[in-house]
Amino acid sequence: MIKYITDEKNQRFIVPLISVLFGFIAGAIIMIITGINPIDGYSALLDGVFGNTRKFGEWIVSSIPLILTGLALAFGFRTGLFNIGAEGQFIVGAFAAVAAGIFVELPKIIHLPLVLLAAALAGAIWGFIPGILKAKFRVHEVVVTIMLNYTALHFINYLIKILPGSTNTRTVDVFPSASLSSEFLSSITRFSRLHWGFIVALLAAFLYWYIIERTTFGYELRSVGFNQHASEYAGMKVNRNIVYSMMISGAFAGLAGAMISIGTFDYARVIGASEGYGFNGIAVALLGNNNGFGIVISGLLFGALKAGSSAMALAKVPKEISEIIMAFIVLFAAMNYGIKRLLIHLRKEEK
Repeated sequence: MIKYITDEKNQRFIVPLISVLFGFIAGAIIMIITGINPIDGYSALLDGVFGNTRKFGEWIVSSIPLILTGLALAFGFRTGLFNIGAEGQFIVGAFAAVAAGIFVELPKIIHLPLVLLAAALAGAIWGFIPGILKAKFRVHEVVVTIMLNYTALHFINYLIKILPGSTNTRTVDVFPSASLSSEFLSSITRFSRLHWGFIVALLAAFLYWYIIERTTFGYELRSVGFNQHASEYAGMKVNRNIVYSMMISGAFAGLAGAMISIGTFDYARVIGASEGYGFNGIAVALLGNNNGFGIVISGLLFGALKAGSSAMALAKVPKEISEIIMAFIVLFAAMNYGIKRLLIHLRKEEK
């Protein structure tokens, strides 16, 4: 067993698992310090996810946007960019999906793909702004994307309020042909909000893997991320690829927004502050090791912590405990080099 764990070929899978394990152990220690029985806390967490089919459905609902924002951040990471603006791209994507779902009425087979395309396109356009500024003027993407997050929040809140039929808090519902909601999925999960967005998330994860790992275009994007000067010397269009990377990353984040607006709610909401999906995507990508399959698993884990926090609160365990566990998992995932060094040390001791 020790030999398998310390094998360098298995470390890309083992290190994230160790990060999760350490995160839950640290969470248990925090619970003990605060006078909470960790067994009760984690039992409540599991009950909040697997207690019944409705809770299971809500777990998947919580995980879907996290998977997509994780893909958005990972795409930037794999191509040498830190797209911290996924939150803003998420917001504009959510609005674009609702706008396309309100102003146009078409057969569902046409309308739903059109709405999803609108969300992805809006996110891509919002990603184009920092991309072109980075490519042309070498303005760091972190600075621009942080500012664009606030711009998106307030600009979209304004647009929501002026849409026909809107109130100060929300828009009217989209046409049923533009909705991802499903009576079938809801009925088999005891009327949870489970919708067809989980298929979109899985297809997006496959598309992410295919672009990054199996296309010449993806190879060029990764090459530019590794070394812009060498890529330019090899004849690659560096500036163009920077813009494309930010746009594709933004498209994934825009799709994540659509999962909320036309999946969970079927309308756009005026929100007072960012809900953190884009920032949580950093944690999902980091723990998933920027791998498509890993991001799906990571998104499900963080979705479980998010969905199970309500059950923990009912069991008199503070909801903040789940956020603390998330933070510890991210901390240990960020320490992956240290964990690898520990595994190397264990391997030497075994010999």
